[in-house]
Amino acid sequence: MANTQKAIIGKKVGMSQIFDADGKVIPVTVIEAGPCTVVQKKTAEKDGYEAVQLGFLPTTEKHLTMAQKGHLKKATDENLRVLKEVKFTDADKLDVGDVLHADVFAEGEHIDATATSKGKGYAGVIKRHGAHRTPMSHGGGPVHRHAGSMGSTSTPSRIRKGKIGAGQMGNEQVTIKNLEVVKVDPEINLIAVRGAVPGPKGGIVVLKATTKVVKAKQAGASISLNPQKASGRNPQKASARTH
Repeated sequence: MANTQKAIIGKKVGMSQIFDADGKVIPVTVIEAGPCTVVQKKTAEKDGYEAVQLGFLPTTEKHLTMAQKGHLKKATDENLRVLKEVKFTDADKLDVGDVLHADVFAEGEHIDATATSKGKGYAGVIKRHGAHRTPMSHGGGPVHRHAGSMGSTSTPSRIRKGKIGAGQMGNEQVTIKNLEVVKVDPEINLIAVRGAVPGPKGGIVVLKATTKVVKAKQAGASISLNPQKASGRNPQKASARTH
Protein backbone atom coordinates (compact mmCIF):
# COMPACT_ATOMS: atom_id res chain seq x y z
CA MET A 1 0.00 0.00 0.00
CA ALA A 2 1.78 3.08 -1.26
CA ASN A 3 1.59 6.46 0.39
CA THR A 4 -0.73 9.06 -1.03
CA GLN A 5 -1.21 12.77 -0.53
CA LYS A 6 -4.97 12.61 -0.11
CA ALA A 7 -7.83 10.14 -0.35
CA ILE A 8 -11.51 9.71 0.38
CA ILE A 9 -14.09 6.93 0.42
CA GLY A 10 -17.20 7.22 -1.74
CA LYS A 11 -20.23 5.41 -3.11
CA LYS A 12 -20.82 5.03 -6.83
CA VAL A 13 -24.02 6.80 -7.86
CA GLY A 14 -23.91 6.00 -11.58
CA MET A 15 -22.80 7.38 -14.94
CA SER A 16 -23.85 10.62 -16.55
CA GLN A 17 -22.47 13.21 -18.95
CA ILE A 18 -21.24 16.78 -18.67
CA PHE A 19 -20.79 19.39 -21.40
CA ASP A 20 -17.53 21.34 -21.34
CA ALA A 21 -16.98 24.96 -22.38
CA ASP A 22 -16.65 23.93 -26.06
CA GLY A 23 -19.91 21.99 -25.99
CA LYS A 24 -18.25 18.56 -26.09
CA VAL A 25 -19.79 15.72 -24.14
CA ILE A 26 -17.69 14.23 -21.32
CA PRO A 27 -18.82 10.82 -19.98
CA VAL A 28 -18.45 10.87 -16.20
CA THR A 29 -19.02 8.62 -13.21
CA VAL A 30 -20.71 10.39 -10.31
CA ILE A 31 -19.42 9.40 -6.88
CA GLU A 32 -20.86 10.40 -3.51
CA ALA A 33 -17.54 11.11 -1.77
CA GLY A 34 -17.60 11.50 1.99
CA PRO A 35 -18.02 12.84 4.52
CA CYS A 36 -15.34 10.54 5.97
CA THR A 37 -14.31 10.61 9.63
CA VAL A 38 -10.79 9.82 10.81
CA VAL A 39 -11.53 6.87 13.11
CA GLN A 40 -7.99 5.76 13.96
CA LYS A 41 -4.47 7.07 13.52
CA LYS A 42 -1.42 4.83 13.09
CA THR A 43 1.99 6.20 14.09
CA ALA A 44 5.52 5.07 13.35
CA GLU A 45 6.36 4.87 17.06
CA LYS A 46 3.46 2.58 17.96
CA ASP A 47 2.61 0.73 14.73
CA GLY A 48 5.76 1.04 12.63
CA TYR A 49 4.12 3.12 9.90
CA GLU A 50 1.95 6.20 9.49
CA ALA A 51 -1.62 5.89 8.27
CA VAL A 52 -5.18 6.84 9.11
CA GLN A 53 -8.35 4.79 9.14
CA LEU A 54 -11.33 6.49 7.51
CA GLY A 55 -14.96 5.70 8.31
CA PHE A 56 -17.79 6.18 5.83
CA LEU A 57 -21.51 5.50 5.32
CA PRO A 58 -23.62 5.94 8.48
CA THR A 59 -25.72 2.95 9.47
CA THR A 60 -27.79 1.71 12.42
CA GLU A 61 -26.40 0.01 15.51
CA LYS A 62 -27.92 -3.35 14.65
CA HIS A 63 -25.59 -3.66 11.66
CA LEU A 64 -22.45 -3.32 13.82
CA THR A 65 -20.81 -5.71 16.25
CA MET A 66 -19.97 -4.74 19.81
CA ALA A 67 -16.28 -4.52 18.89
CA GLN A 68 -17.05 -2.16 16.00
CA LYS A 69 -19.20 0.05 18.23
CA GLY A 70 -16.44 0.31 20.82
CA HIS A 71 -13.87 1.08 18.15
CA LEU A 72 -15.98 3.87 16.64
CA LYS A 73 -16.91 5.48 19.97
CA LYS A 74 -13.28 6.53 20.46
CA ALA A 75 -13.58 8.87 17.47
CA THR A 76 -17.20 9.70 16.75
CA ASP A 77 -20.78 9.20 17.88
CA GLU A 78 -21.79 7.99 14.41
CA ASN A 79 -22.19 4.34 13.44
CA LEU A 80 -20.08 3.97 10.29
CA ARG A 81 -20.31 0.82 8.19
CA VAL A 82 -17.21 1.13 5.94
CA LEU A 83 -13.68 1.39 7.38
CA LYS A 84 -10.63 1.78 5.12
CA GLU A 85 -7.01 2.40 6.05
CA VAL A 86 -4.96 4.80 3.91
CA LYS A 87 -1.26 5.66 4.15
CA PHE A 88 -0.98 9.44 3.97
CA THR A 89 2.34 11.18 3.37
CA ASP A 90 1.31 13.85 5.90
CA ALA A 91 -0.72 11.70 8.29
CA ASP A 92 0.58 13.73 11.23
CA LYS A 93 -1.59 16.66 10.09
CA LEU A 94 -4.79 14.65 10.64
CA ASP A 95 -6.28 13.87 14.04
CA VAL A 96 -8.90 11.38 15.20
CA GLY A 97 -12.33 12.92 14.68
CA ASP A 98 -11.38 15.08 11.68
CA VAL A 99 -13.87 14.97 8.81
CA LEU A 100 -12.89 14.88 5.12
CA HIS A 101 -15.27 16.16 2.47
CA ALA A 102 -15.40 15.96 -1.33
CA ASP A 103 -13.40 19.17 -1.65
CA VAL A 104 -10.17 17.32 -0.79
CA PHE A 105 -9.96 16.99 -4.58
CA ALA A 106 -10.29 19.82 -7.08
CA GLU A 107 -11.30 20.00 -10.73
CA GLY A 108 -8.48 19.04 -13.06
CA GLU A 109 -6.68 16.76 -10.60
CA HIS A 110 -5.98 13.11 -11.43
CA ILE A 111 -6.94 10.22 -9.16
CA ASP A 112 -6.85 6.43 -8.88
CA ALA A 113 -10.20 4.71 -8.26
CA THR A 114 -10.25 1.33 -6.47
CA ALA A 115 -13.40 -0.78 -6.19
CA THR A 116 -14.70 -4.33 -6.44
CA SER A 117 -15.78 -5.19 -9.98
CA LYS A 118 -19.17 -6.68 -10.78
CA GLY A 119 -19.42 -10.41 -10.21
CA LYS A 120 -20.45 -12.30 -13.35
CA GLY A 121 -20.72 -15.80 -11.92
CA TYR A 122 -18.97 -18.94 -13.09
CA ALA A 123 -17.70 -18.70 -16.67
CA GLY A 124 -15.74 -20.87 -19.07
CA VAL A 125 -12.44 -20.08 -20.77
CA ILE A 126 -14.06 -18.55 -23.86
CA LYS A 127 -16.03 -15.92 -21.98
CA ARG A 128 -13.54 -15.46 -19.14
CA HIS A 129 -10.25 -15.37 -21.08
CA GLY A 130 -11.26 -14.96 -24.74
CA ALA A 131 -10.07 -18.45 -25.71
CA HIS A 132 -10.97 -20.00 -29.07
CA ARG A 133 -13.25 -22.98 -29.49
CA THR A 134 -12.15 -26.15 -31.24
CA PRO A 135 -13.21 -26.97 -34.86
CA MET A 136 -16.90 -27.77 -35.17
CA SER A 137 -16.65 -30.56 -37.77
CA HIS A 138 -15.14 -34.04 -38.26
CA GLY A 139 -15.49 -35.68 -34.92
CA GLY A 140 -14.88 -32.75 -32.63
CA GLY A 141 -17.29 -34.15 -30.10
CA PRO A 142 -19.14 -32.18 -27.40
CA VAL A 143 -16.00 -30.41 -26.20
CA HIS A 144 -15.93 -27.37 -28.49
CA ARG A 145 -15.86 -24.85 -25.60
CA HIS A 146 -13.60 -26.81 -23.26
CA ALA A 147 -10.16 -25.66 -22.19
CA GLY A 148 -8.35 -28.29 -24.26
CA SER A 149 -5.02 -29.90 -23.48
CA MET A 150 -3.34 -28.92 -20.23
CA GLY A 151 0.12 -30.09 -21.31
CA SER A 152 0.18 -33.07 -18.95
CA THR A 153 3.33 -34.73 -20.30
CA SER A 154 6.29 -36.08 -18.36
CA THR A 155 7.67 -32.55 -18.41
CA PRO A 156 6.51 -30.72 -16.32
CA SER A 157 3.92 -33.32 -15.17
CA ARG A 158 1.83 -30.55 -13.68
CA ILE A 159 -0.20 -27.51 -14.66
CA ARG A 160 1.86 -24.35 -14.47
CA LYS A 161 0.63 -21.34 -12.52
CA GLY A 162 -1.35 -18.85 -14.57
CA LYS A 163 -2.93 -21.43 -16.87
CA ILE A 164 -6.28 -20.12 -18.07
CA GLY A 165 -9.33 -22.06 -17.01
CA ALA A 166 -12.97 -21.83 -16.05
CA GLY A 167 -13.82 -20.09 -12.79
CA GLN A 168 -15.45 -17.12 -11.15
CA MET A 169 -15.48 -14.05 -13.38
CA GLY A 170 -15.32 -10.58 -11.86
CA ASN A 171 -15.85 -9.86 -8.14
CA GLU A 172 -12.23 -8.79 -7.65
CA GLN A 173 -10.46 -5.60 -6.64
CA VAL A 174 -9.75 -3.37 -9.63
CA THR A 175 -7.87 -0.07 -9.74
CA ILE A 176 -8.30 2.37 -12.63
CA LYS A 177 -5.44 4.86 -12.65
CA ASN A 178 -5.06 8.44 -13.78
CA LEU A 179 -8.73 9.46 -14.02
CA GLU A 180 -9.45 13.16 -14.29
CA VAL A 181 -11.72 14.94 -11.82
CA VAL A 182 -14.19 16.87 -13.99
CA LYS A 183 -16.37 18.49 -11.32
CA VAL A 184 -16.58 18.72 -7.52
CA ASP A 185 -19.67 19.78 -5.57
CA PRO A 186 -18.75 19.93 -1.85
CA GLU A 187 -22.25 21.03 -0.82
CA ILE A 188 -23.77 17.67 -1.72
CA ASN A 189 -20.49 15.71 -1.56
CA LEU A 190 -20.35 14.68 -5.20
CA ILE A 191 -17.32 14.13 -7.43
CA ALA A 192 -17.63 13.60 -11.19
CA VAL A 193 -14.77 11.56 -12.67
CA ARG A 194 -14.08 11.25 -16.39
CA GLY A 195 -14.70 7.72 -17.65
CA ALA A 196 -15.86 4.51 -16.02
CA VAL A 197 -15.19 3.29 -12.48
CA PRO A 198 -15.37 -0.41 -11.47
CA GLY A 199 -18.29 -1.83 -9.55
CA PRO A 200 -22.08 -1.57 -9.54
CA LYS A 201 -24.25 1.37 -8.54
CA GLY A 202 -24.04 1.76 -4.80
CA GLY A 203 -20.62 0.10 -4.66
CA ILE A 204 -17.86 1.42 -2.42
CA VAL A 205 -15.04 3.29 -4.20
CA VAL A 206 -11.76 4.54 -2.73
CA LEU A 207 -10.36 7.62 -4.46
CA LYS A 208 -6.67 8.44 -4.05
CA ALA A 209 -4.30 10.95 -5.60
CA THR A 210 -2.83 9.19 -8.63
CA THR A 211 0.55 7.49 -8.42
CA LYS A 212 1.20 8.16 -12.10
CA VAL A 213 3.20 11.16 -13.25
CA VAL A 214 0.97 13.42 -15.35
CA LYS A 215 3.14 15.08 -17.99
CA ALA A 216 1.93 18.11 -19.90
CA LYS A 217 2.25 17.82 -23.66
CA GLN A 218 4.99 20.12 -24.91
CA ALA A 219 4.80 22.23 -28.04
CA GLY A 220 6.15 20.37 -31.03
CA ALA A 221 6.05 17.04 -29.21
CA SER A 222 4.67 15.27 -32.29
CA ILE A 223 7.50 16.44 -34.59
CA SER A 224 9.97 13.62 -35.02
CA LEU A 225 13.75 14.03 -35.08
CA ASN A 226 14.01 10.97 -37.29
CA PRO A 227 14.86 12.11 -40.87
CA GLN A 228 13.18 8.95 -42.22
CA LYS A 229 9.82 10.27 -41.11
CA ALA A 230 7.84 12.94 -42.93
CA SER A 231 7.56 15.09 -39.83
CA GLY A 232 11.36 15.07 -39.49
CA ARG A 233 12.02 16.02 -43.11
CA ASN A 234 9.39 18.74 -43.35
CA PRO A 235 7.90 20.00 -40.06
CA GLN A 236 5.47 22.19 -42.07
CA LYS A 237 3.57 19.13 -43.31
CA ALA A 238 0.11 18.56 -41.94
CA SER A 239 1.19 15.26 -40.42
CA ALA A 240 3.88 17.08 -38.40
CA ARG A 241 1.72 19.78 -36.92
CA THR A 242 0.68 19.50 -33.31
CA HIS A 243 -3.03 19.11 -32.75
